[in-house]
Amino acid sequence: MNDQKNSKPLEQIIQSARRLGIELDEGEALQWLTAVSMAQGGDEISVDIKSGVFGHKVTMLDFSPQELAHFRRIGVLVGFDDIPGEVETALALSGSAAQSKIQKYPGDADFFERINILSPTKNEACAILAKIMKSKAIATLKGPSFQLIEVKFGSYPQDVVVNEEYLKAGSPISWMPNEVLAGEKMVVDPSGQPYKITWDNASLDSGWCKLDWVVADPAHGHLVNASNMLDVTWESPEGDITPLDGYLDPYFQEVYLEADSIPLFSKLAKHVSSDALDEYVTALEKEVKKYITKSVNYGKAARRMYNIFRLTGEYESAAFIRELFDEPSTILYQVWSLIRTMDDCCGEGSGITIQQLLDHADHLIMDVVDTLEGSEETEVVRLLLRLRDVLSREQAGQKLSPQAEAARAELINIVNNFFFEKLTAIPSIKGYMEQMSK
Repeated sequence: MNDQKNSKPLEQIIQSARRLGIELDEGEALQWLTAVSMAQGGDEISVDIKSGVFGHKVTMLDFSPQELAHFRRIGVLVGFDDIPGEVETALALSGSAAQSKIQKYPGDADFFERINILSPTKNEACAILAKIMKSKAIATLKGPSFQLIEVKFGSYPQDVVVNEEYLKAGSPISWMPNEVLAGEKMVVDPSGQPYKITWDNASLDSGWCKLDWVVADPAHGHLVNASNMLDVTWESPEGDITPLDGYLDPYFQEVYLEADSIPLFSKLAKHVSSDALDEYVTALEKEVKKYITKSVNYGKAARRMYNIFRLTGEYESAAFIRELFDEPSTILYQVWSLIRTMDDCCGEGSGITIQQLLDHADHLIMDVVDTLEGSEETEVVRLLLRLRDVLSREQAGQKLSPQAEAARAELINIVNNFFFEKLTAIPSIKGYMEQMSK
């Protein structure tokens, strides 16, 4: 793809961006379009020698090492340790953290970790996973600057009802911190009879493995949701690699934090399906559909569309979303972090205080004042101040009041409207969203 081929569709994007008040540097956009098209061929993995990080070439185009020390500090909390001869790990950034060059105001601190367990049998590998996940959860249960929120581990062997929600067999099991400590979880079956799940039994079908925390981030003056999604494999004595959940995740959106992880990454990458890209795009499209029809969040939908477009050759649409997330106005994306943290703070047994939540809100208000201008700033600040006022009367560990829920809903609405307006102004993106919403 050359500059002449790029120029016409890019000019249309530039004109649309100008109408929306989005500053799009034509030279920089052309440079990125050329780089991303070239990155699709040849060696897929790129290594930054200076920082020691590595990842897929397309992903590395969007990564900035500026916040690397910050993410590595959080990585100490969320990451798992190697156990010589038994457990090998490779910790990576994912989501907005892996795209820090374009994500001026990132949301959560999302991590992804490949964990390869060497053992004589698959059952022993499952038992080792259960042990290290429980140990990590207990070690990071609560501290002055962090709070474990939830652990995903295991799949329900039968249909159950949890908190009045009907879950089918095979659904992931969500463990609250106290349930992890107890090693058991009580639910009911569809007939209303009590049904007990034990941690050890859950290990037999580990399914989706993920841990979530809230972390007080003194460097940035706010709370951040940190997560670590695990892709766990079993390596037999013969060297065969088996994903414990039946699927080896691809590597299209990860930036690995340590060059020492290259041998493990290389070993596992050989077993990634040849259809991995198509499967990855299909999974992202399901999430886009969810975020524009059910759990409406146009900011999250935009991020997933960006990944789809840059991996499927829709580079001009990707270039627009790339610039959109580099705009000062996308500080509104930070509102989602505050919204989610409210839930975590008000969960039972939370160690996150209301004062920490208020400090987070104060920091966000100041950022909005410093960043936005005109009526947009006035309305967002008004809603944030209203939400802060309501939060000051809430109590940690108790369900949010109707007043807090109403104030939160107003903020969600204005953020969704912002992203919807920008996305639907581009005909190609609008058409894609209409197709996904059917």
